[in-house]
Amino acid sequence: MALLPALAALHPGLPLLPPPPLPTEQRTSPRWSSGKASRGSVLLLNGKRQQARWLIEGHELWLPLEVLEGQLGVSRSDGANSSIQLEWFGVELSVPAARQRSLDDEVAVPVSELLERVGVQVRPFGKSELSLDLPARQLQAIRSRDSGISGRRIVLDLSAPAMVRSGDGRLTIAAESNAQQRDQLQALGLAPNQEPGWLTLAVATSERLTLQGPWRLVLDLPAGSSSLEQGPERVPQPRDNRLALLQRQGLAIDRKLASIAGRQVLINSVRLDPRRTPLDLRPLNNPRGMKGLSSLSQLARSEAALIAVNGGYFNRVNRLPLGALKDNGQWLSGPILNRGAVGWGQAELPQFGRLQLTESVVDEQRQSWPIASLNSGYVQKGLARYTSAWGSSYQAITGQEAAVLLRHGVVMERFEALGAGSSVPLRPGEELLVARGGAPLPGRSGERLQLLSRSNDPVGDKPFVLGGGPLLLQRGLVTLNGRAEGFSSGFLNQGAPRTVIASDGENLWLLTLQGVNNAGPTLMETALLLKQEGLKEALNLDGGSSTGLVLADVHTVKGRGVAAAVHNGLGLVPRGVTAPAGTEMTASTP
Repeated sequence: MALLPALAALHPGLPLLPPPPLPTEQRTSPRWSSGKASRGSVLLLNGKRQQARWLIEGHELWLPLEVLEGQLGVSRSDGANSSIQLEWFGVELSVPAARQRSLDDEVAVPVSELLERVGVQVRPFGKSELSLDLPARQLQAIRSRDSGISGRRIVLDLSAPAMVRSGDGRLTIAAESNAQQRDQLQALGLAPNQEPGWLTLAVATSERLTLQGPWRLVLDLPAGSSSLEQGPERVPQPRDNRLALLQRQGLAIDRKLASIAGRQVLINSVRLDPRRTPLDLRPLNNPRGMKGLSSLSQLARSEAALIAVNGGYFNRVNRLPLGALKDNGQWLSGPILNRGAVGWGQAELPQFGRLQLTESVVDEQRQSWPIASLNSGYVQKGLARYTSAWGSSYQAITGQEAAVLLRHGVVMERFEALGAGSSVPLRPGEELLVARGGAPLPGRSGERLQLLSRSNDPVGDKPFVLGGGPLLLQRGLVTLNGRAEGFSSGFLNQGAPRTVIASDGENLWLLTLQGVNNAGPTLMETALLLKQEGLKEALNLDGGSSTGLVLADVHTVKGRGVAAAVHNGLGLVPRGVTAPAGTEMTASTP
């Protein structure tokens, strides 16, 4: 179990595990299973076409967590020893770490039992398509109550379990409603829209839960929420006043088709000279700490970013960062594996390089103790350091850890055994040294430990840093070396949607690349396309389903058609503008 986050770091955003063994118990083969392994990239959800990975192997269907949560309405929570607990209309399923696997660049889990118990009909057809059908249900009743300052609870009673799709401030429920019910929903500020078999509600960020007895969908809306968001069909307005003004000041927004290896790639780009255009590049992260995921739109709004792309890698299972993140001089998460990173200061072009952070503590006997990582979900044997930037507390990641708590460098308390789930509060001025894999732990009570820290590249000395990888271009040359940055061969060779930060020597570029009727470019193809565009420096960021671009609060690019939750991002904030007072970050996967 302790190796799960470490293995995840070798493949971005997910645990990289070999296919798990089949259960030893005998199980009746599903009617849709031929016993042959098959995979595809398209789902039909009650006839609605959705780009998504799926795999059938050993009479089992594997689907990504993003699909289960965002397209079906399944709720998930963390269990013991890195297990995942799934719940859908009262049907519960526990997925241990050994049954979680990599499906390209997403975390997939076996769902045959869950779908069967809820009543979903599975039907493979064609070469790459899989149909999931759960008939539209009747909306039977609507109940609402004010929860005071905490918000409002709305309960939708259904005739049976139904699919619930979410994203971009919308919930789309496979349900039929009548005119009176839609009037009631309108009065609640949910702007209902009924199409055959699908009821869409405009819902700001909410916590949702599906229950049985009776079948119902429960929505907890935060105080002050309303149907301000427009749906995924909304397109960016070309004359948005803010964008139009900035375009006159040097901002360029472009969309074009390019070709590589006989395949078409759609490139969306944002280009500006930060020394002349009044936009500041800023990391986007959850101010409450490093654990948890949010939508890219939420992250952008939290920092008043007019334009945003997704950022660096993370583990989708434990929702922890896997790479460098530094904001205004403070390390929120340290670099790993000498991976590519970008660093910048106020109103300047970014610098690119491969980054390591070398840290150690020296005790009063002058013995040096190396530190392997800082505020990171990347787990390895040795010492790891966690500060209050990690969050209000540290929760043990592996099954057995020891730790020492420091306050302004002085040892305050030792913890000889922290089991999985054990928690230690972290206050400003405090930090925790965590020992894993039986590594010795420095410091006795009252002893002062001196921290030594330095970056191997000037990129790490910049006030703002974001890690990704691999590094694609430097000084106009292709420098792709994914193996040296700890990426798997499968990741290096696959085609996928991409997000890139780059420079042509005069301008900062933020780009997304998506395949047109294909999976997307490989990393080498991405590097060649960017060089073809005249770029000199380029860093690959998290991609696949994470790839996203927000323009003026409109999520215009979604890597695989779904606005997937991400850990962090990069935003362009109008110079002199601060985040709205009282901006509340609500994690999409709490």
